[in-house]
Amino acid sequence: MSFLLVNIRTGTEGRGLSLLSTLDFSTRKKYPDKRSLSCDFTENSEMSGSSPFKMRLVHLDLKGAPPKVSYLSEIFPLFRALGANGLLIEYEDTFPYEGHLRLLRAQDAYSPSEIKEILRLATLNGLEVVPLVQTFGHMEFVLKHEALAHLREVALFPNTLNPHKAESLALVGAMIDQVMELHPGARWLHIGCDEVYYLGEGEASRQWLQQEQNTKAKLCLSHMRAVASHVLSQHPSTMPLVWDDMLRDIPEDQLSASGVPQLVEPVLWDYGADLDVHSKALVMEKYGKCGFPRLWAASAFKGATGPSQALPPIEHHLRNNMQWLQVAARRPADTLQGIILTGWQRYDHFSVLCELLPVGIPSLAVCLQSLLHGGFAEDIRARVEKLLGISSLEITGFTSDGAGSFPGSDILALVTQVDLHLRSSVDEMLQRDRYVTGWFSPYHRRRKLIHPVMIQHIQPQALRAEKVTGSRCCFSPAL
Repeated sequence: MSFLLVNIRTGTEGRGLSLLSTLDFSTRKKYPDKRSLSCDFTENSEMSGSSPFKMRLVHLDLKGAPPKVSYLSEIFPLFRALGANGLLIEYEDTFPYEGHLRLLRAQDAYSPSEIKEILRLATLNGLEVVPLVQTFGHMEFVLKHEALAHLREVALFPNTLNPHKAESLALVGAMIDQVMELHPGARWLHIGCDEVYYLGEGEASRQWLQQEQNTKAKLCLSHMRAVASHVLSQHPSTMPLVWDDMLRDIPEDQLSASGVPQLVEPVLWDYGADLDVHSKALVMEKYGKCGFPRLWAASAFKGATGPSQALPPIEHHLRNNMQWLQVAARRPADTLQGIILTGWQRYDHFSVLCELLPVGIPSLAVCLQSLLHGGFAEDIRARVEKLLGISSLEITGFTSDGAGSFPGSDILALVTQVDLHLRSSVDEMLQRDRYVTGWFSPYHRRRKLIHPVMIQHIQPQALRAEKVTGSRCCFSPAL
């Protein structure tokens, strides 16, 4: 097994991997004397009526290491077997935008035919698709382009859209329309609107805020209302969803008077293991009084505990989802439309990757089954182990008895080996060995320069690390 050196590209390209994006993720380990996963999926796909969340959506964040369609064809049946009945797909720059929006496409964006195949596979597995288009904050993949930089709220920062310009609304409207063209009949469209940082700090906003009765809350609600109105006028059978963080602190009377509650359904999100159940119940009560007819919840199964996290802390995510069950129990049964289990690939467009999708599958399995059955008892643990092909699933740490036989389990095994074993060995050698620090520094490695004599001192340690971890190191003669 080779030691992977992953090159993250940022800057104007903004995303991608030099190596991991080429992995198919469609291969899986073969374990003797184990029944095929497809057979298990078929037998165990019944849905439980005990969950307070009638919709259980798995979030596919495609802005980092987007899976190939062949991998999705293998993992969708597992999603269904674990209790999911929907997908929230956040394409960002992997969507095949056309025309004047073509510059938004990444080099490895999906083709229109691939999008249609993803939707076909989702339907085949009983997974309703909700597309997500960012329309206010987290607009880096759009506003990083020089041709669109004039639409930034603050000229220096590409994250937030200027809500004062008519061109801004025309831009997000065109993005929405192209996405909806490939998602005909979608019952919901998520329009983002979370973490709209630096809103009100642009020059146009500063002037606008000097006028009497104008506030940042009013500015935020105005843009939400405009985007949602576009969705409902052009796609009347589709209801917009929004992340709720920008709404939480707005007074009840302002929310009610804005008209926004009649146009969108908020998604309350909190990924903490110590989620405040009472406070969340109060927020839900407030939203109900404001006139929002339906609400959603959002937990996390990965991508929420550190921007460079390699392995998800399953116990953290299990506790988070259990807290959401308690929140749901505090309100009438029909208050929450469903829950979205988020699985972030990056914290934003310019950050490094956090946990890859295959690495997060055991955490997703634990969280989905717990939401479906109301807890994680021993019989649920056994069910998860059977579905994943893991003989003994570890919840409190990062190690389990074998990586499993689910699609992508070989990626989990590799990442576990690198993160738990090889990284510490390499770090120790790079930081403390006198020959490495003196003759194989970042300067030397960058220029590919090393004294041949020093290889004789450094290579034995590198080979020892290889022997301990089972990974081929950069000094191996085989490389």
